[in-house]
Amino acid sequence: MRMRSQLFNKVSRIVVKLGTGVLTDSRKQPDLAQMEQLVAQMARQCQAGIQVILVTSGAVGSGMGALGFQKRPGALAELQACAAVGQSRLMATYEKLFARHGLHVGQVLLTHEDLQDHQRHLNARNTLVTLLKHGVIPIINENDAISTTELKFGDNDRLSALVAALLPADLLVILTTVDGVIADYGKPGAHTLNTIPRIDAAVEAMAGGTTSETAVGGMASKIQAAKIVVRSGIPLVIASGRKANVLADILAGTGEGEGEGTLFVPHSSRLPARKRWIAFFHHPQGRLFVDAGARRALCESGRSLLPPGVAKFEGEFRVGDVLSICDLAGHEFARGIGAAGAEDLRSRRRPRKEVIHRDNLVIL
Repeated sequence: MRMRSQLFNKVSRIVVKLGTGVLTDSRKQPDLAQMEQLVAQMARQCQAGIQVILVTSGAVGSGMGALGFQKRPGALAELQACAAVGQSRLMATYEKLFARHGLHVGQVLLTHEDLQDHQRHLNARNTLVTLLKHGVIPIINENDAISTTELKFGDNDRLSALVAALLPADLLVILTTVDGVIADYGKPGAHTLNTIPRIDAAVEAMAGGTTSETAVGGMASKIQAAKIVVRSGIPLVIASGRKANVLADILAGTGEGEGEGTLFVPHSSRLPARKRWIAFFHHPQGRLFVDAGARRALCESGRSLLPPGVAKFEGEFRVGDVLSICDLAGHEFARGIGAAGAEDLRSRRRPRKEVIHRDNLVIL
């Protein structure tokens, strides 16, 4: 509890992510009573002076119910149709529920490209900050009605982490159908972990996918989201959205055990905004494989990546592209903006200067 009180005592801006499972009932329809109690919790935090940004799932699931689908459609056009129908229904419900508490909401639909392009990235942040300044609760979802990549590979756990890193927020709360990260799941000694100080292979092994017909990702996607926010210097709590007063209990450090849900402890220092943008808001255009000496120079000495350290590379990339930096076993440990393109590395005219300057490099 002492750690939680230290992390949460000055929280003034939180991102809350609501999963499909906590928003819909067994018929895959919006659970109005559940949505009402969740909105009431967020409204209380707003009235206490905390800025709340909501990242919501449920559009595709809501549309599935309206259009009569029993299973999540496999065809892209049908997914997009469900999203288009469901998103308007979802926003109408949120607007009505928040209005009961005297609060206004604003819809913000994003695609990965909106956050990858630097100017659009800044514009998105400015819009969100301005909405918050005027006391409006931004309600964010992926623009699933027109997006393709996000529907196939994305999920709102990742989106919520990116939104938290974009602002930045002081805390990300992912509310789901379980109490947190469960160790020994399915075994007699199963229990919810209170705190995860570091995300390692053992933690990742605890995470599974999802069998829900409406959801995407499961705990595995939440662990990936955790990697983004904790490296950014932002704490994350995964907790049950079915519990009354769960938000207040999280912020107060109370609840079952030593605090509600599972806390992922952030890095001690917050990454600067530009380095957060480099590290998390791109699909890398290539991979550089570096030897052990180069890795030590990057990680321990804060050096730039020089041409001799690149053992091999993959992809066709140009100067200015974001690249993944891996060890010789293929494990990614850094990202950066290339000062040399693939053709430069391939030709005998190897770049005389750095391949990635240290100012444009982030250790993950």
